[in-house]
Amino acid sequence: MTKGQIEAKISEAVSRFEIEYMGRGPKQVKTIIIQDMIIIRLKGFLSQSEQKLSENPNGVELVKKVRATLFENGREYLESLVKQVVNVNIVSTHSDVSTKTGEKIILVTVEENLEDILKTK
Repeated sequence: MTKGQIEAKISEAVSRFEIEYMGRGPKQVKTIIIQDMIIIRLKGFLSQSEQKLSENPNGVELVKKVRATLFENGREYLESLVKQVVNVNIVSTHSDVSTKTGEKIILVTVEENLEDILKTK
């Protein structure tokens, strides 16, 4: 597979994770592989109630806490989906949510430089 095909497959896997585990899929997912990092950007993933809650500081904190807890609880499942695509061990996974823009960033680091692996194939 090409780098673009792998990035697309990761985007599909993350979208599936969001639907199956988090209960709602994003409007858009973009994945970029840079060396040993996989950066996934999700847009339009907040529900209407989360958007409404985010209109005040207490609500922002609540949405972030709930989303972070859900993500932590589903981390192993997400990592298994990504590993199925890249076939490289996952080192760590990080995530953050912007209630202002409705975006979520997931950063996955892996044991090997994926760009180097793809060049040798």
